[in-house]
Amino acid sequence: MQRSKGNASLKNSQKVVRRKGSAITIDEVAAHAGVSAMTVSRVINGHSSVREENRERVMRSVLELDYRPNLAASALAAAQHTCIALIYTNPSSSYLRELLVGALRGSTRSAAQLAISTWDGLSATARREAARQLCDSVAGVILPPPLCESKAIVDIFVNAGVPVVSIASSQFSDRVSCVRIDDRHASQQMVAHLIGHGHTRIGYITGDPNQTASAQRWQGYRDALADAGIGYDEALVQPGLFTYRSGLEAGEHLLALPHPPSAIFASNDDMASAVVSVAHRRGLDVPRDLSVVGFDDTSASTMVWPELTTIHQPVADMADTAIDILLREIRRAPASARAIVNQVLAHQLITRDSVSGPVQRP
Repeated sequence: MQRSKGNASLKNSQKVVRRKGSAITIDEVAAHAGVSAMTVSRVINGHSSVREENRERVMRSVLELDYRPNLAASALAAAQHTCIALIYTNPSSSYLRELLVGALRGSTRSAAQLAISTWDGLSATARREAARQLCDSVAGVILPPPLCESKAIVDIFVNAGVPVVSIASSQFSDRVSCVRIDDRHASQQMVAHLIGHGHTRIGYITGDPNQTASAQRWQGYRDALADAGIGYDEALVQPGLFTYRSGLEAGEHLLALPHPPSAIFASNDDMASAVVSVAHRRGLDVPRDLSVVGFDDTSASTMVWPELTTIHQPVADMADTAIDILLREIRRAPASARAIVNQVLAHQLITRDSVSGPVQRP
């Protein structure tokens, strides 16, 4: 009687093992090995960016559980377990909105998982530690400005074999892929637009000095002045940080000059919106008394009166494109050569009601 129960128990156990073996998932393998599903996927697909200890644990679990990937569903499974991190530290909420629209569009189309990680307020040490932790849980990383300018952060991901795509910066284009516009040419085009309206005394507010785009836009400002034979005047250039407050301070300084500019070009829309506010407080009409232009064409450009003439930087399309580039890198054959992509998207000058000819003063 006892033997009969034992036999029945053995048969049930065998049924359970067979049933489990035929339905083992990548998540179960990950749990058994004590690693993430992404690590299991990397091991199975032959990626080199896995610690040897983790590789051995995964392979033991694969053998013990008799895991057999469903080849017919491998593409979908790979997409579902492809987690991409978008790491954000930019102070502009309107810029963030555009980034998220594009990143979500790209991840939804590809069925990849998108993880939004905000590092605002973290020290440099804490950011480096956060980057190291992400290396074990994500397949790739998107770095918008200003984080894409950090050599320490880029080094951590690159050295761990995690693909990176930077947005709006070519600072490390020899090491990571990037998606950007031609900031210098776009800025030059905007200043030429103001000069075409008769402005020769044009104020300029720079961006964050730690960002590549800031230097490119400032150079474009100088190029356009030189092309028109207008001398460069340092008094007309004020520092900014791409924040609304820095735009207020710069705008106050420029409009307090004994001979103020007839037009001000702020190198992003948040700062340009602040300049419009300063002008209104001083009783100036925009654009009759002062023309104001921005850069990016974020929602901030249409939330002021008058709406801003600006450069349309396709931030959403840049994030969407970054997802595509990243997925191609993640899913390339393990033995194939790595391809660094430097993709330049088209910008557009958007004309609205914030520009007119200068007032002729006696």
